[in-house]
Amino acid sequence: MTNTQATEAGHSKVWILAFIFCFLGLMIDGADLMLLSYSLTSIKAEFGLTAVEAGSLGSITLAGMAIGGIYGGWACDRFGRVRTVSWTIVVFSVGTAVLGLTHSYLQFAVARFIASLGLGALYVACNTLMAEYVPTKYRTTVLGTLQAGWSVGYIVATLLAGWLLPTYGWRYLFYVAIIPVVLALVMRRAVPEPQSWIWAQAARGSETPKAKAAGKSEGAFKAIFANPQARAMFLLWAATAGFLQFGYYGVNNWLPSYLETEMGMNFKSMTAYMVGSYTAMILGKILAGIAADWLGRRAVFAFGALGTAVFLPVIVLYHSPDTILWMLVVFGFLYGIPYGVNATYMSESFEARYRGTAVGGAYNIGRAGAAVAPIIIGFFASQSSIGLGFLVMGGAYFICGIIPALFIREKQFDPEKQ
Repeated sequence: MTNTQATEAGHSKVWILAFIFCFLGLMIDGADLMLLSYSLTSIKAEFGLTAVEAGSLGSITLAGMAIGGIYGGWACDRFGRVRTVSWTIVVFSVGTAVLGLTHSYLQFAVARFIASLGLGALYVACNTLMAEYVPTKYRTTVLGTLQAGWSVGYIVATLLAGWLLPTYGWRYLFYVAIIPVVLALVMRRAVPEPQSWIWAQAARGSETPKAKAAGKSEGAFKAIFANPQARAMFLLWAATAGFLQFGYYGVNNWLPSYLETEMGMNFKSMTAYMVGSYTAMILGKILAGIAADWLGRRAVFAFGALGTAVFLPVIVLYHSPDTILWMLVVFGFLYGIPYGVNATYMSESFEARYRGTAVGGAYNIGRAGAAVAPIIIGFFASQSSIGLGFLVMGGAYFICGIIPALFIREKQFDPEKQ
């Protein structure tokens, strides 16, 4: 074997190792979000929380994730992708484990906010790291599979809750979150920084003192907004992410209630149907990644978003006890597709020197959509029905598909060529 072949083989093994670590990280990330949902009733009873206080814990989580995502992207550019992934795992693992030691609303809220900073930052850091490690020809295949880690985490959380909650109580559900710290320590030692980040740092180091001082004072966000192309991409992706998360988190928050109240399902049946939808979502993310490498990021993303927009009214207007299962499976598959392409598509829209900052900023500014979706759908539910709120989410998915279809070219900055 030649030296070049040995280097390529070693690189191949490293990105596969990085993928395993990032997949486990996002799986734990997704599970962590669901742990609060499953334990909320027990926490509310033990701490004597009002409905508003209990609901605010979800808002605190979203706020922490948004701030963490923005600063996590900045940290990726400043300190390195691998280092940021490792430290964010530590932050949310320790923060979540501390939740089991809390004895009041204020203690729980503070610990949850700190843990959520790590949750939001980890998502951005993992996607940025893998986008730069994986070869272009199958980048979305790998990143689409990576997104499935979140959905697998939902299922893991469901199994953990069924095992630990009835026997050991809600506190032990959070104690197990300390385990990922080991993952962070191993990853920090086993995975080097991607070459594109190293080159960007080297280029920055070769600048003149005057240029360095100007760049330092300018900052990544100012650099993005000073470049007309980068500024346009940032604003377009922030809008796309806002509508995407409005639809996604609206569904996640209200679909169980829709099945129980307006479909008349009991809790056991509803849970089984949700697992079916999540399983289809996993398949949708993986197949979307494969398709995007063959057909293009833009086409597959738009197909998933617009397909979801069309299918939501079909569920609301034409569901029946005989058809709802296959409808939920099809829907789960469709609304998983944009997330299977999103990370690669966004990452390739920005230069390496501020890629983490741009992706983290645009995606997490879009979390405003996630924050308002439950409230808006709740308003429609109180005035008319949850189904009407789902029609509004269909409109959000439509806009989410139209923006990139018309305005965002794919592969503008290929990490493999930078």
